[in-house]
Amino acid sequence: MPKVFEILTSPVGRKVLTGITGLALSLFVLVHLLGNLTLFIGTDAFNSYSNVLHEMGLLLYLAEAGLLLFFVVHAYTGISIWWRKRQARPEKYEKYATRGGKSKQTFSSRTMIITGLVLLAFTIVHLDTFKFGPEYTTMVAGQEMRDLSRLVFETFQNELYVIGYVGVMVLLGFHLRHGVWSAFQSLGGNNQKLSLLIYTVGGIFAVLIALGFLILPIWIYFTGGTP
Repeated sequence: MPKVFEILTSPVGRKVLTGITGLALSLFVLVHLLGNLTLFIGTDAFNSYSNVLHEMGLLLYLAEAGLLLFFVVHAYTGISIWWRKRQARPEKYEKYATRGGKSKQTFSSRTMIITGLVLLAFTIVHLDTFKFGPEYTTMVAGQEMRDLSRLVFETFQNELYVIGYVGVMVLLGFHLRHGVWSAFQSLGGNNQKLSLLIYTVGGIFAVLIALGFLILPIWIYFTGGTP
């Protein structure tokens, strides 16, 4: 165990952990988005989707515990890597460059710590708003379940929440823009052609995820939709 702990807490180990947890969280974000988009099918579809998760019982709690562990490890290793780099070079570079090709140093890569911390704070607020928010109920196909759609519609009628949500989703896009590529690099995707492909796909993925999350609050706010 001490040897394993030493490996996992080494600079390389931290990067690998950040990459693995980052990709896992990216997959979760995609699944979460697809679940959110069921609201466009109808409130019953959205509430039924939410209820299916709720009825998983112990499996849901285990999944949430695993997700929380990944989230904490990702945040810790990310902050740790940033802090060590900052200690090693307290002064910023005047010019960014990458040896052997076009620089991958972008606004996204240089603001990872900022966007990451904002996303961390947002996650806490988001959970408090929706997971632990008001417990409205409704009937779907003769079954009583939580009316989560009503809470979503009410929340996205709040102008300040919508503005904040939209801003955070833009930052999520920037975080994923560099994060996906960086994760594969940490896990050994150093081939030049493969790296370019991952960089491109990561960018597309980031844009689609950000836009996907932006659609729902903007649609609800400007159409004045009600459940």
